[in-house]
Amino acid sequence: MTAVARAFPVRVMITDAWDRVPIQASPDTTVAELKREALARALVRSPEPPESYDVKFRGALILDEQRILSDLGIGPNAQIIVLPSKKRAAR
Repeated sequence: MTAVARAFPVRVMITDAWDRVPIQASPDTTVAELKREALARALVRSPEPPESYDVKFRGALILDEQRILSDLGIGPNAQIIVLPSKKRAAR
């Protein structure tokens, strides 16, 4: 029998909007999925695509956004930061 992954709350801070976005995630959610969901729910929407943002957890940049939350030790009530990538072109 396969165990069903249970959803848990994750708080995502979008620094562009200074907005904390609560997300219900599961252990098998990818970092990329979490980032896209948080950016879509932010109060202030950025014209930039999700690829122009980086994700940090416990101060460390997550380089492989295809990794799942459970592999990174991200669990209930974790705080994630989504911030503009330093690679973003200046306007």
